[in-house]
Amino acid sequence: MNSPVPHRHPATPRKVPGLRAFAVLLGIGNPSPQQWQALGEALLVGDEPMDRLVDWMSETGMATTRPLFEQALREGISSIPGAPEPLREFFGVYETVPEWVDWSAIRRAERVFRMGGTDGLYIARDVALLGGYLASGFNKTLIRTGALEKGPAKRFAETLQWALDVTSDDGMRPLGRGYRATMQVRLIHALVRRHLAAQPDWDAAEWGLPINQTDMAATLVGALISPFLGAMPMGILPARGELDAAAHLTRYVGWLIGVRDEWLPDGFRDSVRILYHCMTAITNPDETSAQLAMPMADDPLRWHYRNLSGLRGRIARAQHLSIASTFLGPSSMRQLGLPATMPPWYPLARVPVNLVRSALIRVLPGGTERAAAQGRRRQELFLRTLIGDRPAVIGESARTAA
Repeated sequence: MNSPVPHRHPATPRKVPGLRAFAVLLGIGNPSPQQWQALGEALLVGDEPMDRLVDWMSETGMATTRPLFEQALREGISSIPGAPEPLREFFGVYETVPEWVDWSAIRRAERVFRMGGTDGLYIARDVALLGGYLASGFNKTLIRTGALEKGPAKRFAETLQWALDVTSDDGMRPLGRGYRATMQVRLIHALVRRHLAAQPDWDAAEWGLPINQTDMAATLVGALISPFLGAMPMGILPARGELDAAAHLTRYVGWLIGVRDEWLPDGFRDSVRILYHCMTAITNPDETSAQLAMPMADDPLRWHYRNLSGLRGRIARAQHLSIASTFLGPSSMRQLGLPATMPPWYPLARVPVNLVRSALIRVLPGGTERAAAQGRRRQELFLRTLIGDRPAVIGESARTAA
């Protein structure tokens, strides 16, 4: 007999038009009945190791346990003489790098992400994040953590800062920038999950568990793989080995962030399969989709430009709607409360530029290193454009719920 699943889990896979095209090209079909059941059951599963640690931290007292957690992140668990057993047990696992981690592939993925420059980030924002609002079950969590009040720029800036940390040089080494950022996100997820699940208005039978395994897997793979998926039709052509390296980075980040092994990708094709299967299970737009998407579409009007703010804001709004419309399609745009069709001027303008750039990177000596350095400068500039000179503090937008 099948285990129960939340009501939000549909009887059959839903359509995900843009992503479906990639799935077909890679020979990926809809989930099997067993996979479909597993996706539904995972809506009720959290992150048991971190949830158990947070229960202990809360019962013992956050005033004493949170500083110990932060010290272990910065300096390692060995820096805490007589560390409490729950902390030693947890960090003993996650400070130990799994044998399957290939650091040469991780370094290659870091470089390729930086080489994508801002076009890869635009795909993450305008397709993965904006399109993610079609998953109304996940929106219930976002709205209850203040996403509407705090604004889309802040949320994406925190996500972007996390991605920059993850793809920094040796960022995913234990105690590195990406490692610390990822474990901070994992802690925030567990705190939010514990807080929201205890609220009287949280309908677990309908929505499942806040920040569950299915939602986490979709968010993880969407954040780190979508920039590569969307960048290819825009003329950025990574080699197959680079795509598999990106999937390997995603696998290690997912392991650190609390995604279970069955939802961690084994190669690029498998990462597309996981993302596609998860999205067929969680795509269910409702009124919250437009509530979150419409402010995001208008957000470029309020970004921090060095000059000509009004003009550049209007151009940026049209640019990002052009990207979203090209990849999400008219039906999804309408469900998000956005203009159904926009001329695909920005993607079309970037294709020849990126094709030439991709070719030159491969043939010129030192091309990949220069492209990675230039791409990272553009990514950091885009982060400053989003929020100005103030830093993006990972987890800050969810702090009231945590």
